[in-house]
Amino acid sequence: MRPMSFGQGGSSQQWDPWKPNSQQQPWSGGSAGGSPDWAALADASEARAKRRRLLFIGGGALAAVAIGTAVAVAVVSAGGSNQASPGAESQLPGVSDLPSQTGTVPSFEPTSAPPPLDPKDFVASAQKDKAPLSPDILFPGTQLTMGDTVYKKGPTADTKNCASAAKATLPKVLTTNDCTRLIRVTYSRDGVAVTVGVAVFATEAQATKAKQQADEKSIVKSLSGGGVKDFCVGAVCRSTTNAYGRYAYFTLSGFTSGKDVTEKDKAVFKTGDDLQEFTYRQIRRRGEAQASAAAVG
Repeated sequence: MRPMSFGQGGSSQQWDPWKPNSQQQPWSGGSAGGSPDWAALADASEARAKRRRLLFIGGGALAAVAIGTAVAVAVVSAGGSNQASPGAESQLPGVSDLPSQTGTVPSFEPTSAPPPLDPKDFVASAQKDKAPLSPDILFPGTQLTMGDTVYKKGPTADTKNCASAAKATLPKVLTTNDCTRLIRVTYSRDGVAVTVGVAVFATEAQATKAKQQADEKSIVKSLSGGGVKDFCVGAVCRSTTNAYGRYAYFTLSGFTSGKDVTEKDKAVFKTGDDLQEFTYRQIRRRGEAQASAAAVG
């Protein structure tokens, strides 16, 4: 018959401090003197310590897994796209959720730069048009270049008796509108000559009226001399009339040979147009110079 092992004879359940409802075995039965079985107790203690280590290791692994998962979620959230996924609501705050500004916001009075001065205002009346004026100031130099064409400057004239330097119907127009001065200059090139006459008035209204009253017979007298032969004395010539500010200006173009000008004579038309354009530019520059001086001063 097999001898009885420790724990038999009473309850068959062995006591375990980590297991509920287990029963502790009495200290009797293993030795003759009733002392405990120290080897068995050592084995049991070692088993319990091993179980505790396993529990601690298992719990640490679970904690590590949880921490790793949290870090992974954080990394994904930090490195994700700035665009919201389909169907997801934006996490950005709305305009109404943003904090309002505090403190006083400085305000400034609206400012605007003064409008630029109009050059024409300074040549529109004798009251503002105070710059020096002479044939050489209005038509400087000894020649004139327009594009690739060069015209030689001839004689000049300046008179306060405007009617004396005009022909046909122009003397009456100048006198009626109180012309105060008439400046003339002649330019020539390749047998074609042109005389420009600049009539000066006190106001722009007078100059404009003189332009309107002038007709095809309102011409200035051609000015010859200084190497320029007489022209447009009895021949047909081409004339123009215009005005800017308080100045009315006229051109008379023709051949120094004395022949008539026809519509086919493009050189004559070009000469008159070039001098008419140059005269306009000179009067405007006169106004620009005075406007600039007034703005600085």
